[in-house]
Amino acid sequence: MQEQYLHLGNKEVFNGQYMLCAFKAKAHGDESLESLATEIAAESSTGSNLRVGSATTYSVSVDAQVYDIDKENGIVYIAYPWVIFDRGGNVQNIMTFISGNIFGMGNVAECKLLDVWFPPPMLVQYDGPSYILDDMRNYLNAYDRPILGTIIKPKIGLTSMEYAELCYDFWSGGGDFVKNDEPQADQQFAPYEKMVDAVRMAMDKAESLTGQTKVHSFNVSASDFESMIARAEYVKKVMKPGSFAFLVDGITSGWTAVQTIRRHYPDVFLHFHRAGHGAFTRVENPIGYSVQVLTKMARLAGASGIHTGTAGVGKMSGDPHEDGGAVRQALKLKSKGDFFDQLWAEIPEQDSDIQAMLTREELFWALGAREQANLRTQNKLTMDGNDDKTAWRAIKKTAPIISGGLNPVLLPQFLDVIGTIDFIVTMGGGVHSHPKGTNAGVKAMVQAYEAWKANIPLDEYAKDKEELKIAIEFYNEHGTQAHRYVNPA
Repeated sequence: MQEQYLHLGNKEVFNGQYMLCAFKAKAHGDESLESLATEIAAESSTGSNLRVGSATTYSVSVDAQVYDIDKENGIVYIAYPWVIFDRGGNVQNIMTFISGNIFGMGNVAECKLLDVWFPPPMLVQYDGPSYILDDMRNYLNAYDRPILGTIIKPKIGLTSMEYAELCYDFWSGGGDFVKNDEPQADQQFAPYEKMVDAVRMAMDKAESLTGQTKVHSFNVSASDFESMIARAEYVKKVMKPGSFAFLVDGITSGWTAVQTIRRHYPDVFLHFHRAGHGAFTRVENPIGYSVQVLTKMARLAGASGIHTGTAGVGKMSGDPHEDGGAVRQALKLKSKGDFFDQLWAEIPEQDSDIQAMLTREELFWALGAREQANLRTQNKLTMDGNDDKTAWRAIKKTAPIISGGLNPVLLPQFLDVIGTIDFIVTMGGGVHSHPKGTNAGVKAMVQAYEAWKANIPLDEYAKDKEELKIAIEFYNEHGTQAHRYVNPA
């Protein structure tokens, strides 16, 4: 045991100078939880596996501190002086400390970072989102519903023009948002610049037909930052302002790639795709971090939107507690976590303006998703506390992006489970596998949302809606009506 890191009961860790973390931990053999906790604290801050003889008085003052231990549940609480982190607002640096070498320690059988809390003075150092969901809503003139999107399928193998043709079919059917899938890049069968050119043509054609603006999210992840910037610059040259987002594969490209795009393009929606996160976040994994931690870090880094799962309704691992918690961490000014309540304000909670924002937020969320949608129909306001008057004092919200096995039949159920309309839904097979094609698939999506908002059962609403009627028959026949989670309401 490294006793210099053990400070059980220390109340000074709540003074705003420490970032707090909750870990689920277990050692191999008979090592005590106290001993393992101090080893984790040492390795993730100033120490090593042995007491460091070259430590100075100051270096000891910035040790991580084990301030609480829940032996019954195997939870250890560690406080980190936030001055140890790179003062450049570097999320990669934080993650290197608290989810780096500790996962490779030989005496660790289990080490899962479950929650993290940022004190208001620390938040000042970090970017947070710039271009947010509200900005996209304004561009699309879409206030009283989720942003309706798709992932072009097949994700790989279409030529640039074939890809763009499906974009057109989706947009012309009433969809808002199309995204590259996470592995789409500069492949031989669809050169990147030709794909961008083709998308612009398809978008112009769809906007001319519908009279509605559209958005496309382009994957700018690449082998080096120069190539990322070159791709982003080409998109910016070809596309209209507001009509594009930049997708970054945040796990495989890394936090530095995410923050590079955030800082170079603050006026563009930054789309964080979390491909690979399951290696860290799945609840059965003993090593890693939770979905809520990932979402919090993405918001801190400045992601405009991040994938948050389908809450057990779609095909991906997850449940209403885990994915619903991630949605709240992304959207709310004050979000309740499993271990910490995070206030995303750069000033203390006691400030009267912040209190007013929190009151509006709680009233808005208490309405429920359908009531929120109806309120938005009336006045086109967010009404969620993140208003322009005082939002500059806080880290702005991040949009949940919902994908993974949803289709028109499952959309109403997901809306009931998640409790908000503030997300971007991106159906892939749920649109493109419609028997009448992509255009009919997106019309079925729109009709399913209309039915949910009007509180009309899908079967009844579909009586005079051919696209939705066919979608119900098709997706029920293929088993997607067998949900893993049923809303108890």
